[in-house]
Amino acid sequence: MALPKFVKIVDVGPRDGLQNEKIIVPTEIKVELINRLADTGLSVVEATSFVSPKWVPQMADAAEVMARINRKPGVSYPVLTPNLKGFEAALAAGAQEVAVFGAASESFSQKNINCSIAESLERFEPVMAAAKAANIKVRGYVSCVLGCPYEGDIKPEAVAWVADKLFQMGCYEVSLGDTIGAGTPVKAKRMVEAVAKQVPIDKIAAHFHDTYAQALGNLYAVLEMGIATVDSSTSGLGGCPYAAGASGNVATEDVVYLLNGLGIEHGINLDKLIDAGAFISAALGREPSSKVALATLKKRAKANAS
Repeated sequence: MALPKFVKIVDVGPRDGLQNEKIIVPTEIKVELINRLADTGLSVVEATSFVSPKWVPQMADAAEVMARINRKPGVSYPVLTPNLKGFEAALAAGAQEVAVFGAASESFSQKNINCSIAESLERFEPVMAAAKAANIKVRGYVSCVLGCPYEGDIKPEAVAWVADKLFQMGCYEVSLGDTIGAGTPVKAKRMVEAVAKQVPIDKIAAHFHDTYAQALGNLYAVLEMGIATVDSSTSGLGGCPYAAGASGNVATEDVVYLLNGLGIEHGINLDKLIDAGAFISAALGREPSSKVALATLKKRAKANAS
């Protein structure tokens, strides 16, 4: 297949990127990050997660974040809602799109959310019913699509089964997550081929982590297959606490640079995106993980010094 003419990027930095940070990020920093990302031209910024603060203390301020962000016309601010209680809290906070998440690995499902894959899907049924009644869009996530920290390789058919269940339940889009970043381009293609037999290719998103520096290669491989929605994280924020050495999501800055080189439209201002990544990296006390951001910032500094 030919490469897509336009790719929608979903920046998951404020939620997936920050949720495992050990230091609690102040609410005003999260709000500023979300606002900055929305100003780059991104059409989707995943804002927060309505989960128990006991399990994810970083997201305890979810309602306050939703109350304080500047909701820009044309920008969606989805939130994660693992159960009906989370959905109701998200709805009360003004969320207009939510996401649910399952796993392609039984072991990961048990370790992560203390239930089987089948049980996790059953938990989503009341969420899907409530969302339909409230006219709220629901996105589905599948984790461990290219490997599991407990089981190793995951069969593409197992991924396809979960993705199909989420799609049949009413998820308008299914995001396929390489949670531990162990995938390679050939494995990514085989996995997407299996999923595309069950879910239309235009309803599938790619969500790759960069632990083994394969994320951009994996993305290019699935872009060639017709995938036109990509999840990424500003400054490469994120990681999986269950996988040794797992790094963050592929950096949005690096994805945009790749798309620019391929002549694929995306609607995002790269300079503003780099500034947003530099902002949150400074707040976290470290350099951006994005290679594109680091190179650009060094180039800017050199130009300013001369």
